[in-house]
Amino acid sequence: MELFDSRQTQIQKLKQPISAESSRSSPNPLMADSENQSGGGKFTPPKDFVCPITSTLFDDPVTLETGQTYERKAIQEWLDRGNSTCPITRQNLQSTQLPKTNYVLKRLIASWQEQNPGIAFSPSDNPSPQIEPMVKPIMPSTSPVSVISQAAIDSAVSELRIAITNLCMSEILKESEMAVLRIERFWQEANVEWDIQNMLSKPPVINGFVEVLFNSVDPRVLAATVFLLSELGSRDNAVIQTLTQVDSDVECIVALFKKGLMEAVVLIYLLRHCILNLVEMDLVDSLLMVIRKRDDDLANMCLKPKSAAVVLLGHIVGGSESIANTVTSEKALERIISSLESESAEEKTAAIGILLRCMQQDGHCRNTIADKAELAPVLDSFMGAKDEERFEIVLFLSELVKLNRRTFNEQILRIIKDEGPFSTMHTLLIYLQTAAQDHCPVVASLLLQLDLLAEPRKMSIYREEAMDTLISCLRNTEVPTAQIAAAETIMSLQGTFTTSGKPLARAVLLKRAGLDKIYKQRVRMDQLSNFSGEDETVEEEKAADNWERKMAFVLASHEFGLLFEALAEGLKSRISELCSACFVSATWLVHMLNALPDTGIRGAARLCLIKRFISIFKSAKDTEDKALALLALGSFIRDPEGMQELNSCRRDIVKGLRELKRYTPLAFQMLKVFSDGQDSSAELWDHKELVQVDCSENGEVLSVVCFEDKIFSGHSDGTIKVWTGKGSILHLIQEIREHTKAVTSLAILQSKEIVYSGSLDRTTRVWSIGNEGIQCVEVHDMKDQVHNLAVTNSFSCFIPQSNGIKAHSWSGGSKMLNSSKSVKCFALVNGKIYCGCHDSSVQEIDLVTGTLSTIQTGSRKLLGKSNPIHCIQYHSGMIYAAGSSLDGAAVKIWSAANFSLVGSLSTTLEVRAMAISSELIYLGGKGGCVEIWDREKQNRIIDTLQTGTNCKVLSLAIDPNEEVLVTGTSDGRIQAWGLS
Repeated sequence: MELFDSRQTQIQKLKQPISAESSRSSPNPLMADSENQSGGGKFTPPKDFVCPITSTLFDDPVTLETGQTYERKAIQEWLDRGNSTCPITRQNLQSTQLPKTNYVLKRLIASWQEQNPGIAFSPSDNPSPQIEPMVKPIMPSTSPVSVISQAAIDSAVSELRIAITNLCMSEILKESEMAVLRIERFWQEANVEWDIQNMLSKPPVINGFVEVLFNSVDPRVLAATVFLLSELGSRDNAVIQTLTQVDSDVECIVALFKKGLMEAVVLIYLLRHCILNLVEMDLVDSLLMVIRKRDDDLANMCLKPKSAAVVLLGHIVGGSESIANTVTSEKALERIISSLESESAEEKTAAIGILLRCMQQDGHCRNTIADKAELAPVLDSFMGAKDEERFEIVLFLSELVKLNRRTFNEQILRIIKDEGPFSTMHTLLIYLQTAAQDHCPVVASLLLQLDLLAEPRKMSIYREEAMDTLISCLRNTEVPTAQIAAAETIMSLQGTFTTSGKPLARAVLLKRAGLDKIYKQRVRMDQLSNFSGEDETVEEEKAADNWERKMAFVLASHEFGLLFEALAEGLKSRISELCSACFVSATWLVHMLNALPDTGIRGAARLCLIKRFISIFKSAKDTEDKALALLALGSFIRDPEGMQELNSCRRDIVKGLRELKRYTPLAFQMLKVFSDGQDSSAELWDHKELVQVDCSENGEVLSVVCFEDKIFSGHSDGTIKVWTGKGSILHLIQEIREHTKAVTSLAILQSKEIVYSGSLDRTTRVWSIGNEGIQCVEVHDMKDQVHNLAVTNSFSCFIPQSNGIKAHSWSGGSKMLNSSKSVKCFALVNGKIYCGCHDSSVQEIDLVTGTLSTIQTGSRKLLGKSNPIHCIQYHSGMIYAAGSSLDGAAVKIWSAANFSLVGSLSTTLEVRAMAISSELIYLGGKGGCVEIWDREKQNRIIDTLQTGTNCKVLSLAIDPNEEVLVTGTSDGRIQAWGLS
């Protein structure tokens, strides 16, 4: 060690650079930050218009595969001299055959010249860059400072040989450790010559270093060993090959790194191309520790440990996307963001890849990245990047503008457009012309968004190229990935996103279609959590509406609606992702036609899409798809030709509207439109007999009710039957007879999935409903015969054998109501009972206050014959009572609010049963017929169903979906009718 101490002042920087210095060529004037100054009365043209070789305006510009543009003659001369690289980037050219003229740039130059006529320009205004060779020759140093006596060098080398011998030959660990420290000190103090590097790079020496790594526990020795191996490996690839010949050597280095030897990250970086299972080595936590450290806290090595860690993390994240979630939860995210400003292109590229996958996996980090990232270095790196790296940069920028606040998105877009040392839009345009097909939609989308920052103009080269590319990709059936990417890109251009960056186009359209609940389920409450107040929310909504309107106009108006034709083709695809994205995109653009000026594109949309939307509306099983198709069809109602096409499928459309009106008011509004010009939309209903079952062996069918896919029937012999059926088959799944006398009525308690049966045997039974039938769980002694049963959670009401109505509490008590009247039928609704009596009177009983109000007074018997109210129903605030037709109105209708008579049905039928749907009234009576009346118009019979000839219809029921009508008759028949 004394030798090294005595020579510390002698030994200066001994060696020339180990390898030839790599010299970057001077910056491309096309991309330079500095602007040429005008002088001598001359105006400098835009920097993108000048050839970097000739320094004159382009006449015949050609863009090489590297992204650099040159004058054709100048670059041809360069190639003719035997060169095969790009003069600016020094990248090897795959082909020396020049591409076609860049007509986009040529048109831009011509346009500029027309706007600036007579302006002189000389090469001196924009001096030509000096194109220097990438590799400089090694020149011997002639500095006297670097000259020392040969004797001193020989003595130092001799000491080094002794240390190397001890490292390789000594079996004493301490001697080997001291040898490592001496070699490391020699390396730090003197720039070793090639011979010295060769001495240390030999396999036995490298193996000696590895032995120290395996056996030493001294942190200083381990750090010195890793330092030396890293220095040698960075200069000589043979060292890397030696280290990777034995797997255990690599595993040892990785293990030391994971134990806290942070300097080892540089050595692992140098070995990365030889490590096959880098993802499986569980390095993420250790890499993040290095990344979180400040540069000052880490050793000064051939490569910054942080840079090595970022590059390695980029490789790991690229191979296993799930790891990105770990990165986003770490404070290391900000340090990775700072790597975007690194001088190392590899580190910068790796940081872009990491941040991209973080946004793709956990979009909540998007706001942090957008807020802290400097985008100018990212844009600067685009020109020198490889094709895959360029696409990653475009993907990164595209993900960055999927923020959940429109104003922030536009701020980021302006930064992308205006920052950087070159024209971003022009560079993207050139890249778009050479990008892979499945990459093009993303590039075109970003270019289109940048172009849209200004108000839509009559003509924009960038917009035209982007739109042509999107449509071309959407139609390219040979590359399905490009088709899907194009369709999903168009859908995301709607411009609204969740906090995690997921497109909200479908959810927004469902909200506009009236499915607010689905929208709220998909959009979390933290959507507006970053807004400071109501004014800011209004500003965001205004910005979002403005963006959506401008984007829809650009997309829909291109080439007179050419995009509609491409979307219509996509809707026919068998690829579900493509078809779904085209459906949402087409729905959005057609819906937006209502907010855009009518330039004739509505007609193009109608020709391309209306039949497809009608088909989807008719056939879709999913409520959401039906609602979206309805939203699109609504845009064609104002168009006479569109309405004509809709009317051609009127019946099917109205059927779908009836199904949808339970979910969205839009369907109800459309129903009104289709009802105009006809007596009523009720006329569009069709009834088809599905099945008829003979149960005459069980007597009369006194009651029928529907619950989900089941039908329950009560019979006069005390039997209850449970049916299920689809199509034209009614399948009996259970027949049970626990009542000893007739089952007069059945009632469903929907909230508890329970059916109640009332019987003449003075009991009410409670049945639980299961998949295979019903099971009796309770029996209540009612102390009286049960007719016309109605139930709630806490009590029941029924008509006893005597006068009045009996209210029976499930806990055991009972009370008589309206005991002065012989009640024939009643309806229990919202705490009120509506009674139809034997003397044709109708009363309302308020169960809360006990108040009894008369709706219709009774009438005297005529010739000794009574005129009872046989059935009474309540529906949508109206009371329907069916009695005698002697006064010309067998069914009268009163308002439940003020008991005023609002209508009547002048049927001659002796009504015994009644059922009411949203649009129709069904009356069953003698002769086995069921009359169908329009509930709204009330002026005539729409249709008549015949259940038999010598029977009475005693019971009617409609399923909750209004798809099936069930009748029960006095001759024991059950009949089902399909409603459509």
